[in-house]
Amino acid sequence: MKTISKIENLFTVINETAELIAKECQYTYIEAVAETGENMFHSAILQEELSEIAEKSLKRKYESINIKSFDKEEIRKAFQLSILKGLKEGAHPNHQMTPDTIGLFLGYLVSKFAGNRKDISILDPAVGTGNLLTTILNYLPIENIDAYGVDVDDLLIKLAYINSNLQEHPIQFFNQDSLERLLIDPVDIVLCDLPVGYYPNDVEASKYMLKADEGHSYSHHLFIEQSIKHTKENGYLFFIVPNSLFETKEAPKLNQYLREMAVIQGFIQLPYSLFKDEKHGKSILILQKKGENTNPLKQALLVDLPKFSNKEAMNTIMKQIDNWFREHKK
Repeated sequence: MKTISKIENLFTVINETAELIAKECQYTYIEAVAETGENMFHSAILQEELSEIAEKSLKRKYESINIKSFDKEEIRKAFQLSILKGLKEGAHPNHQMTPDTIGLFLGYLVSKFAGNRKDISILDPAVGTGNLLTTILNYLPIENIDAYGVDVDDLLIKLAYINSNLQEHPIQFFNQDSLERLLIDPVDIVLCDLPVGYYPNDVEASKYMLKADEGHSYSHHLFIEQSIKHTKENGYLFFIVPNSLFETKEAPKLNQYLREMAVIQGFIQLPYSLFKDEKHGKSILILQKKGENTNPLKQALLVDLPKFSNKEAMNTIMKQIDNWFREHKK
Protein backbone atom coordinates (compact mmCIF):
# COMPACT_ATOMS: atom_id res chain seq x y z
CA MET A 1 0.00 0.00 0.00
CA LYS A 2 1.39 3.39 -1.08
CA THR A 3 2.03 5.83 1.76
CA ILE A 4 1.08 9.44 1.11
CA SER A 5 4.03 11.82 1.53
CA LYS A 6 3.77 14.99 3.59
CA ILE A 7 4.09 17.04 0.40
CA GLU A 8 1.20 15.16 -1.26
CA ASN A 9 -0.87 15.56 1.90
CA LEU A 10 -0.29 19.33 2.02
CA PHE A 11 -0.89 19.68 -1.74
CA THR A 12 -4.21 17.83 -1.37
CA VAL A 13 -5.38 20.32 1.27
CA ILE A 14 -4.23 23.33 -0.77
CA ASN A 15 -5.81 21.92 -3.93
CA GLU A 16 -9.16 20.96 -2.41
CA THR A 17 -9.55 24.22 -0.47
CA ALA A 18 -8.55 26.26 -3.54
CA GLU A 19 -11.11 24.44 -5.69
CA LEU A 20 -13.80 25.10 -3.09
CA ILE A 21 -12.90 28.81 -2.79
CA ALA A 22 -12.74 29.16 -6.59
CA LYS A 23 -16.22 27.67 -6.97
CA GLU A 24 -17.81 29.66 -4.12
CA CYS A 25 -16.19 33.04 -4.85
CA GLN A 26 -16.01 32.86 -8.66
CA TYR A 27 -12.20 33.03 -8.67
CA THR A 28 -9.81 31.34 -11.06
CA TYR A 29 -8.01 28.37 -9.50
CA ILE A 30 -4.68 30.26 -9.29
CA GLU A 31 -6.38 33.21 -7.51
CA ALA A 32 -7.96 30.74 -5.10
CA VAL A 33 -4.52 29.20 -4.37
CA ALA A 34 -3.43 32.65 -3.19
CA GLU A 35 -6.59 32.99 -1.07
CA THR A 36 -6.19 29.60 0.60
CA GLY A 37 -2.51 30.39 1.27
CA GLU A 38 -3.60 33.57 3.07
CA ASN A 39 -6.07 31.54 5.14
CA MET A 40 -3.38 29.04 6.11
CA PHE A 41 -0.92 31.76 7.08
CA HIS A 42 -3.42 33.69 9.20
CA SER A 43 -5.08 30.51 10.61
CA ALA A 44 -8.42 32.08 9.68
CA ILE A 45 -10.93 32.02 6.84
CA LEU A 46 -10.79 35.49 5.29
CA GLN A 47 -13.36 35.19 2.47
CA GLU A 48 -16.64 36.81 3.56
CA GLU A 49 -18.75 35.59 0.62
CA LEU A 50 -18.52 31.89 1.55
CA SER A 51 -21.62 29.88 2.45
CA GLU A 52 -21.80 28.36 5.92
CA ILE A 53 -21.38 24.85 4.50
CA ALA A 54 -18.29 25.86 2.49
CA GLU A 55 -16.78 27.59 5.51
CA LYS A 56 -17.25 24.49 7.68
CA SER A 57 -15.74 22.31 4.96
CA LEU A 58 -12.70 24.60 4.67
CA LYS A 59 -12.24 24.66 8.44
CA ARG A 60 -12.29 20.85 8.56
CA LYS A 61 -9.70 20.56 5.78
CA TYR A 62 -7.35 23.13 7.36
CA GLU A 63 -7.59 21.38 10.72
CA SER A 64 -6.52 18.09 9.12
CA ILE A 65 -2.94 19.42 8.88
CA ASN A 66 -0.57 21.44 11.04
CA ILE A 67 1.36 23.85 8.81
CA LYS A 68 4.04 24.24 11.52
CA SER A 69 4.90 20.53 11.17
CA PHE A 70 6.15 21.01 7.57
CA ASP A 71 9.66 22.16 6.74
CA LYS A 72 10.34 24.98 4.28
CA GLU A 73 11.01 22.71 1.28
CA GLU A 74 7.85 20.66 1.86
CA ILE A 75 5.77 23.85 1.90
CA ARG A 76 7.54 25.23 -1.19
CA LYS A 77 7.04 22.02 -3.17
CA ALA A 78 3.37 21.60 -2.22
CA PHE A 79 2.61 25.21 -3.21
CA GLN A 80 4.66 24.79 -6.38
CA LEU A 81 2.44 21.87 -7.44
CA SER A 82 -0.68 23.96 -6.84
CA ILE A 83 0.72 26.95 -8.73
CA LEU A 84 1.83 24.76 -11.64
CA LYS A 85 -1.72 23.41 -11.89
CA GLY A 86 -3.08 26.97 -11.87
CA LEU A 87 -0.64 28.28 -14.47
CA LYS A 88 -1.65 25.53 -16.91
CA GLU A 89 -5.11 27.08 -17.09
CA GLY A 90 -3.80 30.19 -18.85
CA ALA A 91 -0.04 30.21 -18.80
CA HIS A 92 1.94 33.08 -20.27
CA PRO A 93 5.47 32.10 -21.49
CA ASN A 94 7.11 34.25 -18.80
CA HIS A 95 4.93 32.73 -16.08
CA GLN A 96 6.57 29.32 -16.43
CA MET A 97 8.29 28.28 -13.22
CA THR A 98 12.00 27.49 -13.25
CA PRO A 99 12.36 23.67 -12.93
CA ASP A 100 13.48 22.51 -9.48
CA THR A 101 16.60 20.82 -10.86
CA ILE A 102 17.81 24.19 -12.22
CA GLY A 103 16.89 25.98 -8.98
CA LEU A 104 18.81 23.49 -6.85
CA PHE A 105 21.85 23.59 -9.13
CA LEU A 106 21.73 27.39 -9.05
CA GLY A 107 21.59 27.20 -5.25
CA TYR A 108 24.77 25.11 -5.31
CA LEU A 109 26.51 27.69 -7.54
CA VAL A 110 25.39 30.66 -5.43
CA SER A 111 26.66 28.96 -2.27
CA LYS A 112 30.04 28.25 -3.92
CA PHE A 113 30.51 31.87 -5.01
CA ALA A 114 29.21 33.23 -1.68
CA GLY A 115 31.88 31.22 0.15
CA ASN A 116 31.98 31.48 3.94
CA ARG A 117 30.01 34.70 4.30
CA LYS A 118 27.80 35.06 7.37
CA ASP A 119 25.42 37.61 5.84
CA ILE A 120 24.35 38.43 2.32
CA SER A 121 21.76 40.40 0.31
CA ILE A 122 19.95 38.89 -2.69
CA LEU A 123 17.64 40.32 -5.37
CA ASP A 124 15.43 38.56 -7.90
CA PRO A 125 14.13 41.29 -10.26
CA ALA A 126 11.67 38.91 -11.99
CA VAL A 127 10.60 37.00 -8.91
CA GLY A 128 7.29 35.64 -10.24
CA THR A 129 5.77 33.29 -7.65
CA GLY A 130 8.97 33.33 -5.59
CA ASN A 131 9.73 29.68 -6.27
CA LEU A 132 13.29 30.16 -7.57
CA LEU A 133 14.21 32.68 -4.86
CA THR A 134 12.90 30.51 -2.01
CA THR A 135 14.62 27.44 -3.50
CA ILE A 136 17.93 29.31 -3.27
CA LEU A 137 17.18 30.62 0.24
CA ASN A 138 16.33 27.10 1.42
CA TYR A 139 19.64 25.86 0.00
CA LEU A 140 22.00 28.51 1.38
CA PRO A 141 23.58 27.77 4.78
CA ILE A 142 23.91 31.51 5.55
CA GLU A 143 22.48 32.90 8.78
CA ASN A 144 21.54 36.46 7.79
CA ILE A 145 20.01 37.01 4.35
CA ASP A 146 18.29 40.20 3.17
CA ALA A 147 16.16 39.17 0.19
CA TYR A 148 14.20 41.27 -2.31
CA GLY A 149 11.82 40.29 -5.09
CA VAL A 150 10.25 42.44 -7.83
CA ASP A 151 7.47 41.59 -10.27
CA VAL A 152 4.97 43.60 -12.30
CA ASP A 153 2.23 40.94 -12.03
CA ASP A 154 0.15 41.54 -8.89
CA LEU A 155 -1.18 37.96 -8.70
CA LEU A 156 2.28 36.41 -9.00
CA ILE A 157 3.73 38.74 -6.36
CA LYS A 158 0.82 37.87 -4.05
CA LEU A 159 1.60 34.17 -4.50
CA ALA A 160 5.28 34.95 -3.84
CA TYR A 161 4.70 36.71 -0.53
CA ILE A 162 2.23 34.06 0.66
CA ASN A 163 4.74 31.37 -0.30
CA SER A 164 7.56 33.18 1.54
CA ASN A 165 5.36 33.90 4.60
CA LEU A 166 4.47 30.22 4.99
CA GLN A 167 8.16 29.30 4.63
CA GLU A 168 9.05 32.07 7.12
CA HIS A 169 11.38 33.91 4.75
CA PRO A 170 11.37 37.68 5.47
CA ILE A 171 11.55 38.78 1.82
CA GLN A 172 10.68 42.36 0.79
CA PHE A 173 8.51 42.35 -2.34
CA PHE A 174 7.91 45.20 -4.79
CA ASN A 175 4.94 45.07 -7.18
CA GLN A 176 6.18 47.18 -10.09
CA ASP A 177 7.80 47.15 -13.51
CA SER A 178 11.33 45.95 -12.72
CA LEU A 179 12.79 48.11 -15.48
CA GLU A 180 11.50 51.33 -13.96
CA ARG A 181 13.31 52.98 -11.04
CA LEU A 182 13.86 50.50 -8.19
CA LEU A 183 14.05 51.76 -4.60
CA ILE A 184 16.43 48.95 -3.62
CA ASP A 185 20.03 49.44 -2.54
CA PRO A 186 22.70 47.45 -4.42
CA VAL A 187 22.93 43.81 -3.27
CA ASP A 188 25.66 41.17 -3.06
CA ILE A 189 23.91 38.72 -5.39
CA VAL A 190 21.32 39.01 -8.16
CA LEU A 191 19.65 35.91 -9.54
CA CYS A 192 17.07 35.91 -12.30
CA ASP A 193 15.38 33.62 -14.79
CA LEU A 194 15.34 36.39 -17.38
CA PRO A 195 12.02 37.26 -19.05
CA VAL A 196 12.87 36.89 -22.74
CA GLY A 197 11.27 39.09 -25.38
CA TYR A 198 10.71 42.71 -26.33
CA TYR A 199 10.06 45.47 -23.80
CA PRO A 200 7.05 47.54 -24.96
CA ASN A 201 7.91 50.75 -23.04
CA ASP A 202 10.27 52.57 -25.45
CA VAL A 203 10.38 55.70 -23.24
CA GLU A 204 11.71 53.73 -20.25
CA ALA A 205 14.01 51.68 -22.50
CA SER A 206 15.60 54.88 -23.84
CA LYS A 207 17.25 55.39 -20.41
CA TYR A 208 19.31 52.22 -20.85
CA MET A 209 22.68 51.79 -22.56
CA LEU A 210 21.43 48.47 -23.97
CA LYS A 211 18.38 49.99 -25.68
CA ALA A 212 17.86 48.94 -29.29
CA ASP A 213 18.94 51.40 -32.00
CA GLU A 214 15.54 50.96 -33.63
CA GLY A 215 12.26 49.30 -32.59
CA HIS A 216 11.58 47.71 -29.20
CA SER A 217 14.51 46.72 -27.00
CA TYR A 218 15.14 43.22 -25.67
CA SER A 219 13.73 43.04 -22.15
CA HIS A 220 16.33 40.42 -21.16
CA HIS A 221 19.17 42.80 -22.12
CA LEU A 222 17.60 45.61 -20.09
CA PHE A 223 17.15 43.25 -17.12
CA ILE A 224 20.88 42.47 -17.25
CA GLU A 225 21.74 46.19 -17.20
CA GLN A 226 19.24 46.97 -14.43
CA SER A 227 20.60 44.04 -12.39
CA ILE A 228 24.22 45.16 -12.74
CA LYS A 229 23.15 48.66 -11.68
CA HIS A 230 21.67 47.15 -8.48
CA THR A 231 24.68 44.96 -7.65
CA LYS A 232 27.52 46.01 -5.33
CA GLU A 233 31.05 46.24 -6.72
CA ASN A 234 32.53 42.71 -6.91
CA GLY A 235 29.04 41.23 -6.39
CA TYR A 236 27.81 38.27 -8.42
CA LEU A 237 24.92 37.86 -10.86
CA PHE A 238 23.35 34.57 -11.94
CA PHE A 239 21.10 34.69 -15.00
CA ILE A 240 19.18 31.92 -16.74
CA VAL A 241 19.52 33.04 -20.36
CA PRO A 242 18.67 31.77 -23.86
CA ASN A 243 21.55 29.82 -25.44
CA SER A 244 21.37 32.33 -28.30
CA LEU A 245 22.05 35.34 -26.01
CA PHE A 246 25.35 36.19 -27.73
CA GLU A 247 24.16 35.38 -31.27
CA THR A 248 21.50 38.04 -31.93
CA LYS A 249 21.90 41.34 -33.81
CA GLU A 250 22.02 43.17 -30.45
CA ALA A 251 24.74 40.83 -29.11
CA PRO A 252 27.75 43.06 -30.04
CA LYS A 253 26.35 45.90 -27.91
CA LEU A 254 25.70 43.48 -25.01
CA ASN A 255 29.25 42.08 -25.33
CA GLN A 256 30.75 45.56 -25.23
CA TYR A 257 28.65 46.52 -22.20
CA LEU A 258 29.62 43.37 -20.28
CA ARG A 259 33.32 43.89 -21.06
CA GLU A 260 33.10 47.36 -19.50
CA MET A 261 30.94 46.53 -16.48
CA ALA A 262 31.60 42.93 -15.48
CA VAL A 263 33.78 39.85 -15.64
CA ILE A 264 32.14 36.75 -17.11
CA GLN A 265 32.76 34.07 -14.48
CA GLY A 266 30.95 31.23 -16.16
CA PHE A 267 28.57 30.03 -18.87
CA ILE A 268 26.91 26.71 -18.07
CA GLN A 269 24.70 25.16 -20.73
CA LEU A 270 21.71 23.34 -19.24
CA PRO A 271 20.66 19.90 -20.54
CA TYR A 272 18.44 20.08 -23.65
CA SER A 273 16.24 17.40 -22.06
CA LEU A 274 14.82 20.09 -19.73
CA PHE A 275 13.24 21.94 -22.65
CA LYS A 276 10.50 20.96 -25.08
CA ASP A 277 12.53 22.13 -28.06
CA GLU A 278 16.31 22.55 -28.48
CA LYS A 279 15.82 26.06 -29.82
CA HIS A 280 14.38 26.99 -26.39
CA GLY A 281 17.51 25.70 -24.63
CA LYS A 282 18.96 27.84 -21.84
CA SER A 283 22.19 28.36 -19.95
CA ILE A 284 23.34 29.92 -16.69
CA LEU A 285 25.42 33.07 -17.19
CA ILE A 286 27.52 34.06 -14.16
CA LEU A 287 28.91 37.59 -13.93
CA GLN A 288 30.93 39.54 -11.38
CA LYS A 289 30.40 43.29 -11.35
CA LYS A 290 33.71 45.10 -11.70
CA GLY A 291 35.12 46.92 -8.70
CA GLU A 292 38.48 48.05 -7.34
CA ASN A 293 39.45 44.54 -6.24
CA THR A 294 38.07 42.56 -9.17
CA ASN A 295 40.64 40.15 -10.55
CA PRO A 296 40.61 39.10 -14.21
CA LEU A 297 40.06 35.37 -14.74
CA LYS A 298 42.51 33.12 -16.57
CA GLN A 299 39.65 30.85 -17.55
CA ALA A 300 35.87 31.22 -17.12
CA LEU A 301 33.82 28.24 -15.93
CA LEU A 302 32.53 26.75 -19.20
CA VAL A 303 30.40 23.63 -18.82
CA ASP A 304 27.87 21.62 -20.83
CA LEU A 305 25.73 19.87 -18.24
CA PRO A 306 24.60 16.29 -18.89
CA LYS A 307 21.12 15.13 -17.90
CA PHE A 308 20.69 15.66 -14.17
CA SER A 309 19.51 12.03 -13.94
CA ASN A 310 22.89 10.79 -15.25
CA LYS A 311 24.58 10.55 -11.84
CA GLU A 312 27.95 9.35 -13.10
CA ALA A 313 28.29 12.15 -15.65
CA MET A 314 27.02 14.73 -13.12
CA ASN A 315 29.59 13.57 -10.53
CA THR A 316 32.35 14.09 -13.11
CA ILE A 317 31.08 17.59 -13.89
CA MET A 318 30.78 18.51 -10.19
CA LYS A 319 34.42 17.48 -9.67
CA GLN A 320 35.42 19.71 -12.60
CA ILE A 321 33.49 22.63 -11.07
CA ASP A 322 35.07 22.04 -7.64
CA ASN A 323 38.53 21.97 -9.28
CA TRP A 324 37.78 25.25 -11.08
CA PHE A 325 36.87 26.90 -7.77
CA ARG A 326 40.06 25.63 -6.14
CA GLU A 327 42.16 26.98 -9.01
CA HIS A 328 40.44 30.26 -9.85
CA LYS A 329 38.47 31.41 -6.76
CA LYS A 330 41.04 31.13 -3.95
